Amino acid sequence: MTTLREYLSHKREALLARRAAPSGGPVPLHAHVTAEGRSGVRRIRIRDFQIISDSGPDLAGYSLGPGSPELQAGVLGSCVTHIFLIKAAELEIPLDSLEVDVQAQYDPRAQTPDATDVPVHPYDFRYEVRLSSPAPDEELARLHAEVERVCPILNLIRNPVAISGSLTRVEAAA
Repeated sequence: MTTLREYLSHKREALLARRAAPSGGPVPLHAHVTAEGRSGVRRIRIRDFQIISDSGPDLAGYSLGPGSPELQAGVLGSCVTHIFLIKAAELEIPLDSLEVDVQAQYDPRAQTPDATDVPVHPYDFRYEVRLSSPAPDEELARLHAEVERVCPILNLIRNPVAISGSLTRVEAAA
């Protein structure tokens, strides 16, 4: 069984090789989501992967997967974890273990017309990183600062961007 330190060595090699290769510019991202028949389950397709999102019984769901606000917390945790790995590899800071715990609040009352004072989005995001490393505290603080500086999802939540949307009518299947 390999250790996290061995993985970080492999990660550093991949990172350095990626940086040495010519950049093709921005990478397009794509997710396609369908609502499934009787269950209302949302099937998220990204590349060759599928993720199921569902609601609890209070919204006619079956709890077959996490809801969107929960997925957002998971996405933040995944991104913070990944950037910790990238930056630890880049800065050659050894890690023996790494865990990220994300918490936030979401108030479903926001979906009601009279709840104008309730945020319609998850809020009060916070994360805790638990790691084991022989590195000095100063190096770990530098690592954390770098993660905060470059983590894409962390910075997306902190600095929202404009999102455009459209609606296209399609004919119902016969």
